[in-house]
Amino acid sequence: MFLQKSWRRMVLLLFATLAMTIFLFSAAVFAAGPKALKPAAKDKCPVCGMFVAKYPDFVAQIQFRDGSVAFFDGVKDLLKYYRNLSRYAPGKKAADISALYVTDYYSLRYLDGFKACYVSGSDVFGPMGKELVPFGKKSDAQEFLRDHKGRAIFSFREINDAVMKSLE
Repeated sequence: MFLQKSWRRMVLLLFATLAMTIFLFSAAVFAAGPKALKPAAKDKCPVCGMFVAKYPDFVAQIQFRDGSVAFFDGVKDLLKYYRNLSRYAPGKKAADISALYVTDYYSLRYLDGFKACYVSGSDVFGPMGKELVPFGKKSDAQEFLRDHKGRAIFSFREINDAVMKSLE
């Protein structure tokens, strides 16, 4: 009888531990939210038509809640698209965006594009010429600005029509 109760407790404890592990793992996966994706060789920028996988140092992307993804060959085209969704993605709104990623110039890792900072007017050009160069750290952006003759550093929300016009 004692062994039977002890065995039940052990099974219950094991089951509880397993259930908690599954719960914590699931919570971590869902809390992480969307992940940046790697473009396939056939993925084209919806703004300029270039194959974006050829330019991994500049890849940017917008992910939508419906699971669709738009890849770009640089931040400039991502912003053209974002600022004119009705033209490039009819029926979609900014509220439909689940994530926006850009590639950090130094680390080449994907960053949350809404939180990144961007250098304009530098001597570094992207696949489509003048480009906004993204950074995860403001100190990196400041260093880049000095080293590459940049004009200004902007947050995502500070990029306006004048900044976009300067990239033409």
